[in-house]
Formats: sequence, structure tokens, C-alpha cells
Amino acid sequence: QVQLVESGGGSVQAGSSLRLSCAASGYTACMGWFRQAPGKEREGVAAIDSDGSTSYAVFAKGRFTISRDNADNTLYLQIHSLEPEDTAIYYCAGGGGGGYCGTLPLNFYYWGQGTRVTVSS
Repeated sequence: QVQLVESGGGSVQAGSSLRLSCAASGYTACMGWFRQAPGKEREGVAAIDSDGSTSYAVFAKGRFTISRDNADNTLYLQIHSLEPEDTAIYYCAGGGGGGYCGTLPLNFYYWGQGTRVTVSS
């Protein structure tokens, strides 16, 4: 069982940047970020595979950057030019290798509790 703990969320002004972190208790080949806005379904933001290949949701291209540090099992999500529409709880997820690693919630076995991001205009 891998434990995932997110951090880095907060309340910020539109146009700001944030870097979210996810500390994992062990290695997972595929890691991803998902988010759930108030009253909406959870949606995928970005994913990164064991070889460093990345996938992004359409809305995330350009402002979001996913990265990982395999030395200490940490996942990051850098967000630039935050918009009020980015307000959501951001979840870290981890999954197995050799299969799907993208922005759909498939093949992800482990989930964190989430970190809240609130963007005000």
C-alpha cells in the first residue's frame, strides 16, 4: 500500500502561481494529478509515467507542468497564471506500470486526500 500526501494548496489571487507537491511512501510507475471543483465531477489534470513521458488535459496545456523526483518519490504540479476556474481540490494518484498512464482515472490504485486551491479574482 502506498500512501500519498499532498501539500502546497492555498488561497491565492488570480494570476498567481502555485506548486503542489505529493509525497509518496513508495514508488509507483504512473503518477497523476486530478481535481474536483465544487459541484463538478473529478477530472484529470496531468499524468507522468516512469520514463518521464507526460499527458495533459486540454485545459492544462500551457499553464500546468507535472514533474516527479523518483529519488524521493515526490510528484509536483506547477500551475501558472491561476484562474478562478482552477479553484478545486487537487488530488495526487499513483498507479501501476505497463498500462495506461493518462488523465483518465484508470489504472490508478492509490489516492491522496487532496489539497485545496482557491483562486479569487
